Amino acid sequence: MRSRRRPLDVDLSVDLGPVHLPNPIVAASGTFGHGAELAAVCDPAGLGAVTAKSVAPFASAGNPPLRVTEAPGGGMLNSVGLPGPGVEAWLAHDLPALTATGARVIASIWGRTVDEYAAAARALKRAADKLVAVEVNLSCPNVEARRDVFAHSPSATHDAVSAVAAALGGASPVFAKLSPNVTDIVAIASSAVDAGATGVTLINSVMGLLVDPETRKPTLGAGGGGLSGPPIMPVALRAVHEVALALPETPIIGTGGIVSGRDAVAMMLAGATAVGVGTATFAQPRATLRIVDELRAWCARHGVTRVRELIGALEET
Repeated sequence: MRSRRRPLDVDLSVDLGPVHLPNPIVAASGTFGHGAELAAVCDPAGLGAVTAKSVAPFASAGNPPLRVTEAPGGGMLNSVGLPGPGVEAWLAHDLPALTATGARVIASIWGRTVDEYAAAARALKRAADKLVAVEVNLSCPNVEARRDVFAHSPSATHDAVSAVAAALGGASPVFAKLSPNVTDIVAIASSAVDAGATGVTLINSVMGLLVDPETRKPTLGAGGGGLSGPPIMPVALRAVHEVALALPETPIIGTGGIVSGRDAVAMMLAGATAVGVGTATFAQPRATLRIVDELRAWCARHGVTRVRELIGALEET
């Protein structure tokens, strides 16, 4: 009688600098809501971390409709425009609900000026014991000044990250979320790290436009927007790989087009320490938990006992 083989134990834990996560799958900002909206169907405690929707020091209404539409190739084009209640309201009402689920929370902040980034960070410092990190969203492509976002300039990136790091005073690790819509993402990532960022999140959505031939107008109410989902995964992989090679000691949250455990493996091989999942959640609210399970199963099938062994293990041709 053939004996059953014992399932391989897989250690999924990773370290994002000083941040220890039980697994590398992170809910991407803007896809898990401000607080615990998805907790009833997707237990946040089962994820490595949850990145909350970006908030500013002020309340924001966002962009006019239509805000979201399907894009060719299984993608999504959105111009939501960072609506939110403001950081103080988020701290008072949304953060407690999210932490009550057992989630490891990464707060996300944005602003129109360096001073606004600093103000948001100062507010978060009071709740640093409830956060594992602060993500600085320097790169949203669907606000009114989309061509002037901080992550399009090394100097502007440096100024914003420096202000956030100073305001936090070391209370929370800082991750800079960067744009793919640049010529040299390594230069901008280097600037963020030099300014005090612990790591970087790569990438935000890719600038895009859809047109309605019948109306001869843009499909989205604000005109252009950010393309996300499977079509941008090759862009994200390239960005992650380039930055990982240039900054090998810098932890990276690789985000863009992840829909399966196999995708997560590819992102880690390219150099990501953790893997953000975003658009997939809109199609399947439990996608993040499914991807954790698929990642564990992939490692077991391939004899990988520690998932961190995959980080940057891409074999060059």
